[in-house]
Amino acid sequence: MLPVAVTTKTKIKGLSGQFPLTQNVTVTEGGTANMTCRVEHNDQTSLQWSNPAQQTLFFGDKKALRDNRIELVRASWAELTISISDISLSDEGQYTCSLFTMPVRTTKAFLTVLGVPERPEITGFTKPAMEGDEITLICTTSGSKPAAHIRWFRNDKEVTGTKEVNATGKSFTVKSALQLQVDQSDDGVAYTCSVEHVSLASNPYQVTEVLEVHYAPHVEISHTMIIPQEGQYFKLECVSKGNPLPEPVLWSKDGGELPDVERMIVEGRELTITTLNKTDNGTYRCEASNYLGTSGAEYVLFVYDPNALGQHDPDHALIGGVVAVVVFITLCLIIALGRYLARHKGTYLTHEAKGSEDAPDADTAIINAEGNHASEEKKEYFI
Repeated sequence: MLPVAVTTKTKIKGLSGQFPLTQNVTVTEGGTANMTCRVEHNDQTSLQWSNPAQQTLFFGDKKALRDNRIELVRASWAELTISISDISLSDEGQYTCSLFTMPVRTTKAFLTVLGVPERPEITGFTKPAMEGDEITLICTTSGSKPAAHIRWFRNDKEVTGTKEVNATGKSFTVKSALQLQVDQSDDGVAYTCSVEHVSLASNPYQVTEVLEVHYAPHVEISHTMIIPQEGQYFKLECVSKGNPLPEPVLWSKDGGELPDVERMIVEGRELTITTLNKTDNGTYRCEASNYLGTSGAEYVLFVYDPNALGQHDPDHALIGGVVAVVVFITLCLIIALGRYLARHKGTYLTHEAKGSEDAPDADTAIINAEGNHASEEKKEYFI
């Protein structure tokens, strides 16, 4: 990064008129600082710049200190500007601009030097780690001023580490530690240390450590079809994970070798049976190993007769017939219930009509209907 000098917007010291005016300056280590002193009304009185040790740098346009880094930029009765190149942390401090009137008038300007942090380094991890190990990643950067800020990322997600700051002269050494208990999910994960500092603006220094974690194999068997049938092409795949990668995988049937190597073809992790038949029924096993252990998985193969599968079709017709009968019976019950309710409603209306023939009002009609209905029931009883 190129060193840059920054003039901060601090309060201007001094009063208007015949009085020197200055500004504080902030510059990155290795950059160039311009120190300017102005006078609004000067009666041809000399200006002078002095360093924090009160050594005169320039008196007017005359150089007083032998330092090749310090040069004159502009000198007049109204202004004295000098530049200091290749700034170091030792140049930081309070500089004085003097106007040689009677009495001498002075103004201070503070030069702040930002220490650029060194590029970070990650230590503490020795590849490879074993699953279950506890490891510590330590990120270190030196030379920052003020102290740099360190952030950790697991892939793209930020994680928290512990921080330690130590002063080294005028700069700081910053360390951040990240403690982990690793498992197979950490294998291949990138841990990034990001160093942020005002001197780096929005371009932090970063360093990345990719973890390598060794773990024992884990095996699963995947297959190509749910119902294998005679005459079909059938494939089993031994899906194995582990670090180091378990190679090769071993196939067996019913505890022994594969019985028909012409039809049972092994290619890498795949077992292919070109033409299935009933003799292929059995338990197939694949095993994979690395120096940490061995893992196996089994698949029970049953080969179906396609003709036998076709005979099961009437079962579906039987189920459909049962459903149709249930629906028919339900409809009959609904119809019978409806007719029953309609018949009783008609009887009530008939009785009501009988009672209303000679009744002067509705209440009397209902009473008469009930009486007639009772007498009818009695007649039927005596008969």
